[in-house]
Amino acid sequence: MSKEVVLKLLNEYLHEDMTYNSGRILGSMCTSPHPFAKMVYVKSMEKNLGDLRLFPGTAKLEQEAISMMGSLLSKPDALGYIVSGGTEANLTAMRVARNLLKKDRPEVIVPKSAHFSFDKAADLLGLKLIKVGLNKHYQIDIKAVKDVITKDTVAIVGVAGSTELGVVDPISILSDMALKHGIYLHVDASFGGFVLPFLKDIGYNSPEFDFKLKGVCSITVDPHKMGLAPIPAGGILFRDSDVIRTVSVMAPYLSLGGGTQYTISGTRSGASAVAVWALLKHMGKKGYQKVVKRCMDLTHLVVKEVERSKKVYLVINPTMNVLGLASKSIEPKRLADKLKQRGWAISFTQKYIRLVVMPHLKKKHIIQFLSDLEELA
Repeated sequence: MSKEVVLKLLNEYLHEDMTYNSGRILGSMCTSPHPFAKMVYVKSMEKNLGDLRLFPGTAKLEQEAISMMGSLLSKPDALGYIVSGGTEANLTAMRVARNLLKKDRPEVIVPKSAHFSFDKAADLLGLKLIKVGLNKHYQIDIKAVKDVITKDTVAIVGVAGSTELGVVDPISILSDMALKHGIYLHVDASFGGFVLPFLKDIGYNSPEFDFKLKGVCSITVDPHKMGLAPIPAGGILFRDSDVIRTVSVMAPYLSLGGGTQYTISGTRSGASAVAVWALLKHMGKKGYQKVVKRCMDLTHLVVKEVERSKKVYLVINPTMNVLGLASKSIEPKRLADKLKQRGWAISFTQKYIRLVVMPHLKKKHIIQFLSDLEELA
C-alpha cells in the first residue's frame, strides 16, 4: 500500500479514539504530553537503555533524571530507573523485597486500595498477597496491618495517591512499623509523586510519604501522569543502592561495557528517559507548581459546586486532584452510563463515580461536566 492509503486507513481507526484535547476525558490519570517532551522523545527514539555500550550518554541522562526526581522525594542520591510504568516499577520493588528478605513463603501486606499491579506481582513472583481493609478515611487500617504481620512478611505497601480517590496512607506510621519489624516498605506514589511534593509550596497540606521517612525503601513515581512525559515513562527509586543487586542479571553478549541489568524489561526506551530529563530541566519546580496549582484550583471548583448541590455529594474531601462523587438517587453505573452518552469518559466503582482533574482539562470543560452531572443525577 502507498503511504497515502495507509494513512487514510490509519485515520479511520484512530478516529474512534478519544483525545485529551477534547476535554471529555475525566477518568484517566494520564494526559497530553508536553509538546517539548514529544519533540525530544521523537528525536531519541532509537536509544536503547538495555545496551549501555551504545548509549552511555542516554544512561547518564537517565540517572540525572532519577537524581532530580530523588530530590523531589527527599533523596537526591537515590538510585533507580525509568521503566514502562507503575506496574513494572511495583513489580521491580516486590522482586527486590522478595529476594532481599529470603522467605520460604513470602507475604506482602497491601491495602485494599492498592493498584492491581500488586496482584500481577504476586502471581509472577509467587508472593502471598495479604489485603487489609481501610479506615473511615479510606487509608490502610494500621491495626489490621499489625494483626497480619508474620515471620513470613517481606514487605508492606503504602499508597501515596490511591487510584480511586487519591488518598495517601499514613506512611509515617508504616515506616515506624517497617523499621521495628525489619520489613521492606514500598510506597506506590505512581500518581502522587508528581503532585504531593508541590502541594505545600502552593498552600495545601501535604502528608509525608517519601524518603524523609527512614523506613521507606523504594518509591514508584510515574512521570507520564502528572509529570507530563510521553507514555511510557514510569520510575522506580531506591533508598539503598545495595538492594538492587538482589535482582541483577548478566547479559553475557553485552558484558563488555555494562552487561548487568536490574530492570524487568531488557530493551528499554531511552527516549522516555531523555524526555523525562528534558522536562525536569525545562519545567523546574516552579513549572510543576503551576501545573499542580491549576489542577487543584479546578478540583476545588468541583468541590465548591458539589457542596452546593442537592443531588450529588463528595465521598471524601480530596487530598489531590482525584475525586469520588456519588448521587443521592441513582447508582454509580447508571450515572456513569448517562454521562458516557453525553460524551464524558469517567470511571466508576460500586459506590461512586471517579474524576481525575488532569492538566488537559480547562475551566469550561469542568463547568459543562458539572452542568450535565447535576441534570443527570
